[in-house]
Amino acid sequence: MKAHIFPGQGAQFVGMGLDLYENHSLAQELFEQANDILGFSITDIMFEGTADDLKQTKVTQPAIFLHSVILSKVLGDAFKPEMVAGHSLGEFSALVANGTLNFEDGLKLVSQRALAMQNACELKPSTMAAVLSLADEVVEEICDSIDGIVVPANYNCPGQLVISGDVEAVNEACEKMKEAGARRALLLPVGGAFHSPLMEPAREELAAAIDATNFNEPNCPIYQNVPTTAVTSASEIKNNLMLQLTAPVKWTQSIQQMIKDGGNTFVEVGPGKVLQGLVKKIDSGVETSSAVL
Repeated sequence: MKAHIFPGQGAQFVGMGLDLYENHSLAQELFEQANDILGFSITDIMFEGTADDLKQTKVTQPAIFLHSVILSKVLGDAFKPEMVAGHSLGEFSALVANGTLNFEDGLKLVSQRALAMQNACELKPSTMAAVLSLADEVVEEICDSIDGIVVPANYNCPGQLVISGDVEAVNEACEKMKEAGARRALLLPVGGAFHSPLMEPAREELAAAIDATNFNEPNCPIYQNVPTTAVTSASEIKNNLMLQLTAPVKWTQSIQQMIKDGGNTFVEVGPGKVLQGLVKKIDSGVETSSAVL
């Protein structure tokens, strides 16, 4: 079975989507519609802005969503997903790809998500750190042993976890991780503690927006970050999506389940090749590629 996977924050690059805009009328129409929905010209920033412009959360998240979703729509009949998954933000792209959300509602939710996360980041100094070459259970035990807020946030692949929490607790955890044998435990250049309890204000805000949005029954299963198993019910998808901001991204577990359920070819839809690399580290025996026109 062919699985389509959708990247999250960090995959952006200056010039992303320009080739789609210049070569496909449908892409041009959707990008212009996005400018109207967002109330600013995101295409100017995506196509001609600086890396710093693109790094703003309110820009980054919609930009990656647009690149992924518009590429999938331009592919037309060649795009026939049998199973989908998205890494954090990418889950919204996946939900448009499998028909659960329409383009406009998906973009509005992504924009609201970005602004809510930015607001939550400003309430308390917080951060994230990458931990390499340490077993999941060791990372979990160290996080549990620290008084402040620090939790596993992204299970990216075996031996690569990201932790998230308040600055002091994350720093303390990093030191303990290194003492326990981690090859690296380094702070990431992010503005907040995504996928941690510190995102609760953002979760509440986004949950209200999700609740007010129409979700259709999907045309193929999605393997969501929270349950990691195939979900085919619109109401279940909606509930899982409400939990996503404060729960860890269980990417390793999701990919393992997709493979168990018959996924043997993974096609990354959107900017970059980060997810293909993670999938290969999870199971080197599967095929990976980028979606191309």
